[in-house]
Amino acid sequence: MSPPLIVTRGLAKSYELGGYVVHALRGVSVEIAPGEFVAVMGPSGSGKSTFMNLLGCLDTPDGGEYLLAGERVSGLDRDALAAIRNRRIGFVFQSFNLLPRTSALENIALPLLYCGVPAEERNRRAAARLAEVGLAERGHHHPAQLSGGQQQRVAIARALVNDPVLILADEPTGALDTLTSCEVMALLQQLNARGMTVVLVTHERDIADFAKRVITFRDGAVVEDHVVAAPKDAAAMAERLRAAQPQAGARA
Repeated sequence: MSPPLIVTRGLAKSYELGGYVVHALRGVSVEIAPGEFVAVMGPSGSGKSTFMNLLGCLDTPDGGEYLLAGERVSGLDRDALAAIRNRRIGFVFQSFNLLPRTSALENIALPLLYCGVPAEERNRRAAARLAEVGLAERGHHHPAQLSGGQQQRVAIARALVNDPVLILADEPTGALDTLTSCEVMALLQQLNARGMTVVLVTHERDIADFAKRVITFRDGAVVEDHVVAAPKDAAAMAERLRAAQPQAGARA
């Protein structure tokens, strides 16, 4: 049996707001195996976003430890955390975070530029990832020329371009309609079926039902952690929605 990809032990994080201490995480211990598709749920202020930030090496805990692929990252400095992010983690955000004056291909290649990859190799890898998300013909389009679903596909391609071991998706369907949300979730399910580990933060139960496991946070602690017996098939659901709304299929 493979060792866990993610291990947190007693993870704690607090913030001071207006003279008060907010305990965002209170001793969270979780293990996630390679190849899992996990949805993290919880109400606003439950700690799920703080947990995601710590998993993504965007912040450091006050207590406890975090191991990613066997490497203890909870005590690393900012430069070392940045290196971990660049090498091992792909991020997908609700707001897409694409540069508006840059083409889809250039947006995807940006992480490779930061890593010093030569231009020819950057372009080759970016084009391959764009084709993988079904947008090979849209490489020279700018974000304003793409639908919301297409922009999120570009963002997913960018997350994949460095061959990460982990995809972290923070409310990736929050700005999308129902059909486009299903199409994006179908893409994440396809990536997971090929072995990619996906951790998704969402406040929508319908979106969490596409995952294979759901972890629920409340008041900075895990209150539920269960395996989904039969995850919904996002591709099949999208197909049904397209059949019911024939004109919707061209948007994503």
